Amino acid sequence: MFEQNVTGGFRRINRAYNAVFKPDRLSIGLVVPLESYPQSAVPAMARHLELARMADELGFAALWLRDVPFNVPSFGDAGQVYDPFVYLGTLAATTRNIALGVASIVLPLRHPAHVAKAAASADALSGGRLLLGVASGDRPEEYPALNMTFPDRGDRFRDSVDYIRAMAGERPEFQNARGRVGNGMDMLPKPVGGQIPLLITGGSRQTPDWVARNGDGWMTYPRDAAAQGRVVSEYRQRVAAAGQGDKPVMQSLYVDLVADAAAAPRPIHLGFQSGTDFLRGYLNDIVTLGVNHVALNLRFNGADMETTLNRLARDVLPDHH
Repeated sequence: MFEQNVTGGFRRINRAYNAVFKPDRLSIGLVVPLESYPQSAVPAMARHLELARMADELGFAALWLRDVPFNVPSFGDAGQVYDPFVYLGTLAATTRNIALGVASIVLPLRHPAHVAKAAASADALSGGRLLLGVASGDRPEEYPALNMTFPDRGDRFRDSVDYIRAMAGERPEFQNARGRVGNGMDMLPKPVGGQIPLLITGGSRQTPDWVARNGDGWMTYPRDAAAQGRVVSEYRQRVAAAGQGDKPVMQSLYVDLVADAAAAPRPIHLGFQSGTDFLRGYLNDIVTLGVNHVALNLRFNGADMETTLNRLARDVLPDHH
């Protein structure tokens, strides 16, 4: 069904996956909302669609949404506020080329039939621009609100991945703890490329071997160079040991971009404040570690957002097209 390692690269799945992930290359995405809200858990969502269109026109590779069903005080971030699948539909209608990703859908909190249907719909309506990150969830407060248990979320996560995979096939005959489908029933629409690209976040309460075998790629967090290089290498070794072709790795990064291009870095939450010179060097370094995509989060960015996007497009994107 898919081209896999025809020329030593990643398999081809849909328009987004094929464009965003390329071996030995790094593409640049953005976490929405494209807004600075360092002192609040809730963004204003002002001009959010205008800025998403701007990111598309400037040539960024992807926009990344988050799945935050409740504004949990201990978490301190409501994400883009809107439901991710509803927002994917809106973004599909208001952008043309940029990939639309979710980092990540919390599978244990949703029935996989709803996830499979919504994801395939977003993929079809966007012309194959969906990337679906999936996770087991890390906010315990949400589970009782949905009458779900927290300790066994890893089991529901694993069963949900199997369910979503099965629904991409024609008239699936499938049964596990999440449900049973058969008797000629089918789920429509089908994903554009024959399957939804599933990117597993972290460990998602699974064994590293399971993560390597069952995802179409891996999402992780920034680490120091030695540690990041090691975990990326170990992931790819497990993929190879499972007899599968190479798979992409992506990471997040919080950035506060200052006007002085030569400004030295200063640590911030899961990232740094710096000028474009240091950022360019950092991004070139993580390419050598095997990272294929970085999702920049500008929540703590101090400068005007249009200025920042233009500066990134001018000084950083040309290295990563």
